[in-house]
Amino acid sequence: MKAVCLLSGGMDSSTLAYLAKHDGYDILALHFTYGQRTEEKERECAKRIARHLNALEFLEVDLAYLKAVGASSLTDPAMRIKPHTEAGEGIPDTYVPFRNANLLSVATSFAEARRADAIYIGVQASDYSGYPDCRPEFIDAFQKVITLGTRPDSGITLKTPFVRLNKAEILKIGMELRVPYEDTWSCYAENEVACGICGSCHFRLEAFRSIGMQDPIPYR
Repeated sequence: MKAVCLLSGGMDSSTLAYLAKHDGYDILALHFTYGQRTEEKERECAKRIARHLNALEFLEVDLAYLKAVGASSLTDPAMRIKPHTEAGEGIPDTYVPFRNANLLSVATSFAEARRADAIYIGVQASDYSGYPDCRPEFIDAFQKVITLGTRPDSGITLKTPFVRLNKAEILKIGMELRVPYEDTWSCYAENEVACGICGSCHFRLEAFRSIGMQDPIPYR
């Protein structure tokens, strides 16, 4: 069996890829760049995780148009990455408009071309309130798109094993699977030493604290 795994190099996607391997799939790693601030570090980490898993392929796709579209502090240097304490309610400014639909469209093409059985994406429960394209309803709708838009015999299943889990629960799974978290990166702002204060750093550190473990990556 083969599975396309969306592999950003972050904590969730790396755990996801390890879980797909554990589920019996050979890995087709799919990594995206779209002008995000930590593009260089994410690429490096994604490649390391793919090597650890003996991935059949590592495909890097440049979605530079998402940077041109803008409206996200991840891709627009004129916008500040806010500390978690300033995030407030509603959709955060780190949201990249309709990003997951773009990623999943490419993943579907890759999966169909390689006759893969599944696509794994690491959407998770903590993202629901902020990111509309992480909701279970969105995933269900996109499964219908995949089924309708691919060959009748493709049978590609969109798998979201973390969709109802929080980060601490995901981390517990990763510890059991021995995910090398020292080779992952979650910071939105920095490439060398994680800022420790952006939303992504905050939730990652909180997850490690909740299970009584120290995060192995460096922080300010």
